[in-house]
Amino acid sequence: MPDSDPNDTYSFLGPAGTFTEAALAQVPDAAGKTWHAVNNVGEALDDVVAGRSVAAMIAIENSVEGGVSATQDALANIPGVRIIGEYLVPVNFVLVARAGTTLAEVKVVNAHPVAYAQCHRWLERNLPGHGHIPSSSNVAAAARLLDDESGIADAAIAPPGITAHHDLDVLASDIGDNPNAVTRFVLVGRAVRTPPATGADKTSLIVELPTDAPGALLDMLEQFATRGVNLSLIESRPIGDTLGRYRFVIDLDGHILDERVSDALLGLKRFSPNVIFLGSYPRADKVRTEVDTRYGDDVFVAARAWLSGLISGETDDG
Repeated sequence: MPDSDPNDTYSFLGPAGTFTEAALAQVPDAAGKTWHAVNNVGEALDDVVAGRSVAAMIAIENSVEGGVSATQDALANIPGVRIIGEYLVPVNFVLVARAGTTLAEVKVVNAHPVAYAQCHRWLERNLPGHGHIPSSSNVAAAARLLDDESGIADAAIAPPGITAHHDLDVLASDIGDNPNAVTRFVLVGRAVRTPPATGADKTSLIVELPTDAPGALLDMLEQFATRGVNLSLIESRPIGDTLGRYRFVIDLDGHILDERVSDALLGLKRFSPNVIFLGSYPRADKVRTEVDTRYGDDVFVAARAWLSGLISGETDDG
């Protein structure tokens, strides 16, 4: 990375032109600052932990493919980071090739695996029998067409607007199988004091099950259900030390300062050998969380006051 003030530097999955860069463009504080392109999620988070960047933008979930496993695993294994914001980017793709290439000549396509999965029906219809070469990013797939002298790949799946960065021909536009596809990105910084609740918040966690036994997952889910906490995402990832051991990546509606959420976290901590708090942050869609009156903050506060009164003898058990 060139010499720059780490407080003015943001890392993102590059090169220029990626959807991740489009997500970073939504961050007001990043405007006019140094944007450092990296090759993978681990490198982006390392920049943050090492203090080379104030924050990093990384993809965490796609509406078609679900959670991004590389991001989930990195967040589980790199301590000292917090999610401080989320951003949504509509996703579609174009098929590009070297100048003069026709669609009929395309036999091998270079593409990021997630992008390839989101375009596979279009590819099967229009390029039956084609081959696929995985790429580290959508823009890198396009750039490789110009750098690859062997010409192994004939075309690449890339973001719209790629021709502003590389001299390529667009063979087809809007090739994504789902026109409503959206990728969710998160801005990750160093662990700091949790910001105040806004009423339209999300909290992200990673929770390990204590044992591979019947009912273990239900026990974990009950920590949320009995407190009226809605889960917007739950995905399992292998811990990797032995078969049958999993951690769960969880997004829930609410903020750690909400009484129902903090109480659920206390229950999880008693239950699980490892709970990783990834952060509470404003929702990208700004939709306020609707809470049943049984689980409002005042109910939890009143219950604690009642218990304290019983213990002190100041109130009866009515």
